[in-house]
Amino acid sequence: MRSSYLFTSESVSEGHPDKVADQISDAIVDLFLSKDPEARIACETLTTTQLVVLAGEIRGKGIMDEAGNWAPGVPEEVEKAVRDTVKKIGYEQSGFHWETLRFENNLHPQSAHIAQGVDASGNKDEGAGDQGIMFGYAANDTPDLMPATLDYSHKILEKMAADRHAGIAPFLEPDAKSQVTLRYEGAKPVAATAIVVSTQHAPGYDHGEKEAELHAYVKSVVASVIPNELLSDATEYHINPTGSFEIGGPDGDAGLTGRKIIVDTYGGASPHGGGAFSGKDPTKVDRSAAYITRYLAKNIVAAGLAQRCTIQLAYAIGVSKPLSLYVDTHGTGTVGDDKIEEAIQGIEKLGGLTPRGIRTHLGLNKPIYAPTAAYGHFGRKAEGDFFPWEKTDLVEDLKAALA
Repeated sequence: MRSSYLFTSESVSEGHPDKVADQISDAIVDLFLSKDPEARIACETLTTTQLVVLAGEIRGKGIMDEAGNWAPGVPEEVEKAVRDTVKKIGYEQSGFHWETLRFENNLHPQSAHIAQGVDASGNKDEGAGDQGIMFGYAANDTPDLMPATLDYSHKILEKMAADRHAGIAPFLEPDAKSQVTLRYEGAKPVAATAIVVSTQHAPGYDHGEKEAELHAYVKSVVASVIPNELLSDATEYHINPTGSFEIGGPDGDAGLTGRKIIVDTYGGASPHGGGAFSGKDPTKVDRSAAYITRYLAKNIVAAGLAQRCTIQLAYAIGVSKPLSLYVDTHGTGTVGDDKIEEAIQGIEKLGGLTPRGIRTHLGLNKPIYAPTAAYGHFGRKAEGDFFPWEKTDLVEDLKAALA
């Protein structure tokens, strides 16, 4: 690893058009899992000016039968979930309004050929919902064990959204992006060299005193999030660098589910297998295996076994057991990476890292996904049933296995 370098990560707000799509897709996942914990869901969302379109495959008791007939009242619940999500984000603009937008529901039954590979039958355990590779990562940059560049980028936008919803910053509109560049020395962040924040705003906040007010507000948010010792007079700020940002959200740019996978994961500090998370039930290993790899990596770092850790799992569609497990502690491990791999494989409560074992250990067959769809799936606070992959309850098991 280089001893001195710059690294950058970005985040986008809940009002970004792609994140609007992610939140709608996960609202549908939660709706269907609340009706049938074993539901199969692959829900994609398109957002654009005054339009939301759903497409994808579903299956579940009390939702839709194999012929594609909806259970009574469910289509109305789907549309309500969509409009309620847009309303909660705060879109009441002429170009995108929760109450007046057009809505299309094109969800249809799951492919029988996919179902036969995934479902358990006879002596066959439930298989993975698709082939693929999934990565998890943790680093001791921050208390959340996340890359600092991404952690701060998320928290800047979370603070701005909280202030907008509370009426503290009424000049803010829902769409926003952030980007943080840090200088690292010896793998530790030592200075914030550049901060970029672009936020949709009310009319008039692109010039004069109102623009100055907006800039001062953004700098105050940055100062509340990024540790003081990382900020200095040399920190470069780019606030609404285009000059004006009144038209935003789906009215300014179309949004699609799954286009912000690096924002959702580790801000580029770790590899990504390619699969998106939102809109998918937990039989899809794109989602569940990415969660368990984060869980494993975080517990390895929390146990003091490494300062940084990357984990990869691979699966084949219809096959229950992972094809491979790979651990890389980037030269920071206190024991060999092969020993950590052996320890993970020997912990019975992980259920062999099969799709069913992952869901059982983390409790993923619940309507817990809407909160994941903005400000990252990782580095969040585990509370109740939410974000169980952020718990560090495997630390003692790992220590015992490596004793």
